[in-house]
Amino acid sequence: MECSIIGYDPVGAWIKTTDTVEELLSYRNTGGLTWIHIKALKDPRALHPLAETFNIHPLTVEDILDIEQRPKVEEFAAYLFITLKALIRDGEEMGFDQVSLILTQDTVITFQEIPGDSFTGIRRRILDNIGRIRRMGADYLAYVIIDSVVDEYFLALDTLGNGIEGFEERALDENDTALISDLQKVKQTLIRVRRIMWPLRENLLSLLRLDSNLITLELEPFLKDLQDNVIQVVETLETYRELLTGVMEVNLSALSNRMNKVMKVLTIISTIFIPLTFIVGVYGMNFAYMPELTYPYAYPITWGVMVLIAGGMLLFFKHRHWL
Repeated sequence: MECSIIGYDPVGAWIKTTDTVEELLSYRNTGGLTWIHIKALKDPRALHPLAETFNIHPLTVEDILDIEQRPKVEEFAAYLFITLKALIRDGEEMGFDQVSLILTQDTVITFQEIPGDSFTGIRRRILDNIGRIRRMGADYLAYVIIDSVVDEYFLALDTLGNGIEGFEERALDENDTALISDLQKVKQTLIRVRRIMWPLRENLLSLLRLDSNLITLELEPFLKDLQDNVIQVVETLETYRELLTGVMEVNLSALSNRMNKVMKVLTIISTIFIPLTFIVGVYGMNFAYMPELTYPYAYPITWGVMVLIAGGMLLFFKHRHWL
């Protein structure tokens, strides 16, 4: 488990890192705002001191430990609880990390499931006094954290968009056997992102309607802008899903056209051999008295007739543009 705590006010800021929650709580900033961040929480007992200090409800503790928790917003007497999924990118691979957030009057507590640091930029802005974070309240810090999570989705969607453009070029390649499996992987990713963003969209709407002293009127335009960003992500997801469906249809059409060409050639070959097979069948019936059998030129004449029939049929097919 990794723990960090940042204390700040308009005048200054400091940061401490520890391995235990007990040590972390000893650094609480009583004169300003505090941001507590806990990563890779594995032992539920480590949350007890934090829950007692901030009067965190047991149900909230359960939700924090449940890594498959659906994004939601819950209001309690002393705090707001928000949980959402952060996007983790490792090259072309994408994973999801649960981020839980507790907002009190002067403290923001965040929890991350996966080790690592996805909020380095926010810490730097606080410590270097960049932007308005140190001049605003704890609710603004919570907004900045959620906004940074949503921004990652925009970057990921740009990457997916470039990949989908590549799919459009690959769709006409009949020899690309990996296209369908690659399309399915991206489609599954889009579906999962959509399942995450839809609840977040509703949660932001509930935050805007929430009558809580923890959310100031000053934060309202920022929340509206954040909701607009989430709506844009959802709309982009729908666009990409439609594009993927179109790519799949183009690929299936290309494969169908290829199959039709093969079947066309096979059908023409079969059609040419039908009369030839008839002639061979007639002369293969082994009757004793067939006048052509004793004729000296019967064999070459038969071959000539079959060649003329085959050639004539080919010319007819070409004239009808079937070849």
